[in-house]
Amino acid sequence: MKVIGKSYDKKDGIRLAMGAPAYTEDLYDTKSHLTVKLLRSPHPFARIVNIDTSAALALEGVVAVYTHYDVPKTQYTRAGQNFPEPSNYDKRMLDEYVRYVGDEVAIIAAETERAAEEAMKLIKVEYEVFEPVVDAEKAIGHPSVIHPEGVVEKIPSGVDVENNIAATYVLAYGNLEDAFSKCTHVVEHKYYTQAQAHVMMETHRSNAHLDHNDRLVVTTSTQVPFHARRILAHALDLPVSKIRVIKPRIGGGFGGKQALHTEFYTAFVTLKTGRPSMLTYTRKEAFESTYTRHPMVFTYKVGADDAGIIRAIKVNGISDTGAYGEHARTVFSAACLKVISMYNKMDAFDFEGNVVYTNRTPGGALRGYGTTQGVFAIESAINELAFEMGMDPCRIRELNHTAEGETHLVYRAFGSDGIKKPLKLIENNKMSTCIEHGKKLIGWDEKYGKPQVNGNKVRGVGMALSMQGSGIPSIDMGAAIIKLNEDGSFNLMMGATDLGTGSDTVLAQIAAEVLSVPLEKISVHSSDTDVTPFDVGAYASSTTYITGTAVINAAEDIRSQILNEGAAMIEEAPEQCEYDGERVFCGEKSINLADLAMKLLYVKNQKQLVGHGSHVTEKSPPPFLAGFAEVEVDMETGEFEIIDYVASVDGGAILNPKLALIQMEGGLVQGMGMAVFEDVKFIDGKLKTNSLLEYKIPTRSDVPKITVDFVESYEPSGPFGGKSVGEVCINTPSPAIADAIFNATGVRIRKLPVTPEKIILGKMGYDV
Repeated sequence: MKVIGKSYDKKDGIRLAMGAPAYTEDLYDTKSHLTVKLLRSPHPFARIVNIDTSAALALEGVVAVYTHYDVPKTQYTRAGQNFPEPSNYDKRMLDEYVRYVGDEVAIIAAETERAAEEAMKLIKVEYEVFEPVVDAEKAIGHPSVIHPEGVVEKIPSGVDVENNIAATYVLAYGNLEDAFSKCTHVVEHKYYTQAQAHVMMETHRSNAHLDHNDRLVVTTSTQVPFHARRILAHALDLPVSKIRVIKPRIGGGFGGKQALHTEFYTAFVTLKTGRPSMLTYTRKEAFESTYTRHPMVFTYKVGADDAGIIRAIKVNGISDTGAYGEHARTVFSAACLKVISMYNKMDAFDFEGNVVYTNRTPGGALRGYGTTQGVFAIESAINELAFEMGMDPCRIRELNHTAEGETHLVYRAFGSDGIKKPLKLIENNKMSTCIEHGKKLIGWDEKYGKPQVNGNKVRGVGMALSMQGSGIPSIDMGAAIIKLNEDGSFNLMMGATDLGTGSDTVLAQIAAEVLSVPLEKISVHSSDTDVTPFDVGAYASSTTYITGTAVINAAEDIRSQILNEGAAMIEEAPEQCEYDGERVFCGEKSINLADLAMKLLYVKNQKQLVGHGSHVTEKSPPPFLAGFAEVEVDMETGEFEIIDYVASVDGGAILNPKLALIQMEGGLVQGMGMAVFEDVKFIDGKLKTNSLLEYKIPTRSDVPKITVDFVESYEPSGPFGGKSVGEVCINTPSPAIADAIFNATGVRIRKLPVTPEKIILGKMGYDV
């Protein structure tokens, strides 16, 4: 390999570091655009009885104010997912009902930001206030019904609006009662994961204008430009052909931009006024009025026999989707499918639960997508089972994890949809090697069960496993086009979305490798629905695996054309010729690539060479990870520090080691944030942690020693053997750190985040 497997900087890294214009807010004219602001609800649940906008409209500089009387009544989902969407259509642009503090009440369009903000203060709203649903465990059967108008299901998901159920999920296999009867050791506990905010550097924003043909052009910081176009078309009752969506550079997404937030409002204002418009969310709005990770509660019952074989698992779960059911069932199902799949020696399992509506900030996609919550629960339960049995946590996993050449047990089961899932053969799984490497790197055998004491401080180690996926089988599709230029360079055009991950660079590496040219010969243009081919977008750890294969197909297509056209130019049969990235040749006869391109465009047999490639995955090869944590705890105060973290990961062949390492380290730190720092807190339905003063994330000084160990393998269905690492990294810190705390202190924390207060309370005998 000349390009694949080498570390390259991101193609746009230097320009971004220098502050060159690249982002959504860089790409609009502040003088001509209207500023859009949104008036938001102060109540968690209420009905708008009356709204008076006259004083706001009379204010100088205010162009328009729109309320629920003025906008389409269309129900839609904001979730950027496949079509038909598995998320409920339960949202309107503006509604008579407001369902959480921060829900949209009115749209203000003004000449300046100051005028828009002043206008917000002048709008008078009369509300009929209802009792809110603020506890997910009490949502079912609550006297307040959050969606009395009903919701639309494009794909049946078990909605029961009268009981505030947004979705249900059930998956079962085998005779559970019989399986538990064979177990000599059983643990049963309840585990809580909290809401987590995305805290991407660039908040949500978009601008809109009408082009010279009166087509709507929306430039937006999105992970899903093609989904955004389709959803906007539905919400605004416009043909898709009348909308263009452009994604410039993105300052992070983490799943929060796998949805539409600002785009409806800039598009609507521009369509109504005919003028360009811009809406930028404040950090407060990003916290209060976009998405969080779905908080979940799981009761896990796990049983094993004397040999340490896990025979039975029973799970009951509740997921809090907040005010709207976006990503509701799919996130919850991932907490089953990508979690219980790690273990396949069982005789039976049962997973069931509900996703419930509450009057809180909506839940949505966030890196890990349900697996993060589920891994905390199952790995904590297995750590407790190992302790109960007096068995090393690594050993119980070595005995039970799904291995290479085996199938995922969960895919032998019938789900609540009555459909048996197709068996999934694990062709590529180095989990055993990951455990072995991780143990050595953390010093497990020397440290486990032997706490190191230094005065009041004690150290402990803990571990956990995780798997994820690489795209969504039979659903996710990506496409690529490669065009030959007259100097022998290439344009790579893709709908794939680089959200700061460096996917433009990795995909260019793939094209360069197939075409046998240096990386600088590949210019990338991505994510413009008018110019680039279709792609589902950046989510589900899919970009390298799916779009990468599409790029291979496109590159092989144009490579074949180059060989054929070059052979014709030198008057030889294509099968007798070779192409090496610089020239097409047969013996002494040759033509270099630049000459060939120039002649094809200007001189002889003129034509434009374009390669096309598409790919839809029929597989979703999981990456596997073993995570190990070491902590130091002050036994008097409960204060603790993460000393060391080791992640040994099987991500297939690593196509760009530098960018893969950055992905892994970033995801691990984000997982540590969820484990010990981050906690979305509400008081009486109002978000308390709505600023970076209140909501704490890890800073550089909080990051411990991190060791990432790539256990390289070869995934036959992936591009050059690759699969994914972008999400699997976030899942293990919470259970590994919680177990390390237990092994140091004897305090078992089952409610995230882990805090010094919980350690002290746990020492006092409280349930934490």
